[in-house]
Amino acid sequence: MTEQPQKIVALVDGSTYSASVCDHAAWISQRTNAPVELIHVLGRREAADTHDHSGAIALGARTALLEELAALDAQRSKLISHRGRAILEDARAILDKAGVTDITTRLRHGNIVEAVGEVEADARVILIGKRGEAADFASGHLGSNLERIVRASHKPVFVASRAFRPIEKVLVAYDGGASAMKAVDHIARSPLFAGLEIHVVTVGNATPEVKKGLDDAKAMLKAAGIEAGTAVLPGQPEIALGKLVDEAQFDMLVMGAYGHSRIRSLIIGSTTTEMIRSCKVPVVLMR
Repeated sequence: MTEQPQKIVALVDGSTYSASVCDHAAWISQRTNAPVELIHVLGRREAADTHDHSGAIALGARTALLEELAALDAQRSKLISHRGRAILEDARAILDKAGVTDITTRLRHGNIVEAVGEVEADARVILIGKRGEAADFASGHLGSNLERIVRASHKPVFVASRAFRPIEKVLVAYDGGASAMKAVDHIARSPLFAGLEIHVVTVGNATPEVKKGLDDAKAMLKAAGIEAGTAVLPGQPEIALGKLVDEAQFDMLVMGAYGHSRIRSLIIGSTTTEMIRSCKVPVVLMR
């Protein structure tokens, strides 16, 4: 029996980031030959309103009002579902135009984290926009769904920037931790990164331990046929890495998502949060 290729799970919500999510999904699909599954989740706040608004109205009028409210709720639910299907069809059209042929769509009600959990076993990557529909114009605000998915997902999470641009030059933020080593191993094994220019950078002091970590990362990539550059930068990670991304014109940042303590595991690491917020390029987060 032939094993099914792991799919690219792309979450679309109708925000300005949705087109970028689709463009990045197409780019990944073309480089990996992976199918794409588009998912739109109708959240609980979009579900039909079930509150009793009738108050202390006389019985006959109350019954008529309840019937009218029920009809309005049914109509609203129907319109929301139609809108969700339209979002999925628009997303499919972007992928079709880019030449992706293996596309499935899924409209789901309920919790977005649960929806991702149902499909991530077969996923190679989860794609989501940096901000959701409600936060399009709040540049300092990360989408709450993004934070929840990064906390819950065991697969790489690809955070799409506002607009797609060709990806040729990749910066790997390397801190010597388990998630950083996993990121390097992922890059070494994945066809997505073949032929791209890879740089592995640590921010901090150039201690023997730090240098050895970078040498190990470089050797792992070289064994996979990738000649990577390495460097140690002084300063604070979120400042030094952000400046490097801008000045050296990197197209993508790959980094670990968490610290290792129990407290840190409850939130996205502060450096990670700042990098997602400030970077104008896609950020790939590894657990």
